[in-house]
Amino acid sequence: MTSSLLISNLTGEWLESLRRWHLEYFFIPTTVVTVATLLANPVLVACIFLSRALRQETRYLLVANTLTADMVYLVLNMVTNICNTMRVQIPWLVCELGTAITVTSYCCAILTVTLMVVDTYAAVRWPLRYHDVLPPARTHRILAGVWVMAALYPLTLLIMSEMEKGNPHEVAFCLVLISLGFIQANNWKGIHIYFFVAALICALLIFVCYIQLYMVTRTHGIWHSRFSRARVTLLAHGVLLLLYFAPGFVFTMELFLFQEKAISQDVRVWISTVNMCVFMLLPRVFAPYLYGLRYREISDTLMQLLHQHRRLGQTTVS
Repeated sequence: MTSSLLISNLTGEWLESLRRWHLEYFFIPTTVVTVATLLANPVLVACIFLSRALRQETRYLLVANTLTADMVYLVLNMVTNICNTMRVQIPWLVCELGTAITVTSYCCAILTVTLMVVDTYAAVRWPLRYHDVLPPARTHRILAGVWVMAALYPLTLLIMSEMEKGNPHEVAFCLVLISLGFIQANNWKGIHIYFFVAALICALLIFVCYIQLYMVTRTHGIWHSRFSRARVTLLAHGVLLLLYFAPGFVFTMELFLFQEKAISQDVRVWISTVNMCVFMLLPRVFAPYLYGLRYREISDTLMQLLHQHRRLGQTTVS
């Protein structure tokens, strides 16, 4: 059976399962959450880059990069959902390119939140040398390297897939799982190793940095109060890190189940839909508030910009 026929049959079965279980309704909360996040993220990113003080700080540049990666992911996810709901025929190359960019943005967000933990550890561990080691120009180069690192493997898979013959010209349903799952048939070890090793390195870095942070600061008295700022911040960051990493592990399980013939198609469709429409959106809807507005400097800058805009409006009217 040719690749074109395999993909056509698979997308047809997937659409049939979606219709049978009425899973299209999951796209309603997905749309609401996406719109709400896309209203908040650009405002926070603008606050960071419009403030000279904020854009000189590494931690705020990392926050801006995370929110930017989330916006790229949300826009592509929304466009794909709209096209799938309206049964738009999408060129297979466009679907694969969208998959590569989606994976890149997701991996970039994971790498950046990992760097945020490393940055916090470096700032606490070496406070006097911190600003000399990480000036804004070096941070910009690091973030550019993060995007390149996140894009390298997905784009390599895209090129390898396009070099093969027999791919369909158009598909009626574009999904990251189907695109990667189809590529995985020829390179399943590489994909699993990529996701597993990347997640393991990030998780180990985060764990080691948090342990070291506690060891360095345990005698400073910031952990004594049950509701101290340090405890609340650690809890907030821990929850958000869990929300970022958990959907990735679920997606890795989806890739494994994709090749298992014993697993029902309905089960795979349910897991994929819930993960894509719920779990993967949770960290992105909470990030502007837990990472953005929780920083006092960002919230103060936002209030200043709002007051300036209000005074400008009043001056224009008078």
